[in-house]
Amino acid sequence: MNVQHLRERYPQLISHMKKSGYSGSYISRIKREIQRILFQADVEGWKSYTDVYLSYTKSPRSSSFLSKKRTFLGVIENFETFGLNPWNQNKHRISKKTAYNALSEEFKSLINHYCKSEKIREKKETTIRNESNNASTFLLALQKKGMDTLDKITEKGVLEIFTDQNGNLVRSCSYKKNVAAVFKACVSFFPQDLCGRVLSYLPALRKRRKNIQYLTSEEISRIKSVLTKKDSTLFLRDKAIGLLALYTGLRSCDIAGLSMNDIDWLNDRIHIRQQKTNVPFELPLSAVVGNAIYDYLTLERPKIDHSEVFLTQCRPYTKLQSISLWGIASKIMSVAKIREMPGDRRGFHIFRHHVATALLGNGVPQPVISRTLGHISPASLAPYLSADFPSLKKCALSIERFPLRKEVLN
Repeated sequence: MNVQHLRERYPQLISHMKKSGYSGSYISRIKREIQRILFQADVEGWKSYTDVYLSYTKSPRSSSFLSKKRTFLGVIENFETFGLNPWNQNKHRISKKTAYNALSEEFKSLINHYCKSEKIREKKETTIRNESNNASTFLLALQKKGMDTLDKITEKGVLEIFTDQNGNLVRSCSYKKNVAAVFKACVSFFPQDLCGRVLSYLPALRKRRKNIQYLTSEEISRIKSVLTKKDSTLFLRDKAIGLLALYTGLRSCDIAGLSMNDIDWLNDRIHIRQQKTNVPFELPLSAVVGNAIYDYLTLERPKIDHSEVFLTQCRPYTKLQSISLWGIASKIMSVAKIREMPGDRRGFHIFRHHVATALLGNGVPQPVISRTLGHISPASLAPYLSADFPSLKKCALSIERFPLRKEVLN
């Protein structure tokens, strides 16, 4: 916790929250928390935001009070320590004992350098947060083994974090990938190839994939029906979002971030910069999608000055967060009376999967499909190939080549 750094920069945090539509009362609470830290940190001897939180627990407090304080402190810590602006207050809760706060100074400098360098490269804040959190838990586990500096890290110590006493894997491939991302970003920052050596110790893990669920032709028909019916119980906003996802395959984050300037009504085009890759992307605006967006803008959207197309339905009206689109997709499927069993996939990514498989099934070349979905690497299309049933059927072997007893077919 750097009190001087917080004192110099906290006005930027307040300004961002005002522009992002946070309520006045919420911003006031954040400001009061900051002022408390600035005036009492030296007197109380606080060294971390966890210390600030623990100061509240010394006297009887309700669980809701402590929960709110953890949220406020999480917002401040992410901004001051990692330079991350708040985007959803529920995602910024400071834990009672964060891994980062318990790290040695060298390990903290590694995490800090990663966050700073990746922010300059404009990597998504959520990605920075996930990768730095995984790397912090990884480094803390090594530190508990007595390896509190990079030069003390051994291959045996690294492998023990990924396996239990019986040699079974206890960490996922995505966890290892996040840890590796942090060390790769810091290779040039630390001398003597210290980060490169740790990277060489990470195990080669095979990425596991579950069976990919897909939308059947009957489900597609029901979805189209509820999205185009005038007497549907869905909001016009939800219909427009559903049709946009169904016919373009756009990611939820790109739909939520769609602005008025991204739509070229005269030429029936949509121009965006993809949030996942930060790469410009252009796609056609079909009549069914364009009409749905137009109906929402003219008949339902609040008449307020916001650049984003899709807003919340309740006051104070703010831009939709991408996490909110899962609820919209789930509601569409509930109205269509599909995918109601536990474990059924209900997010908009399955719409994106449908676009890919539909194009594959109609013989569209794979490079064209990759460009349509906004992929940078052709390898990104690989997960969708497993649902290309017309092509998979061509690979099937006839059972006539294998002798079977009559009882098997009876």
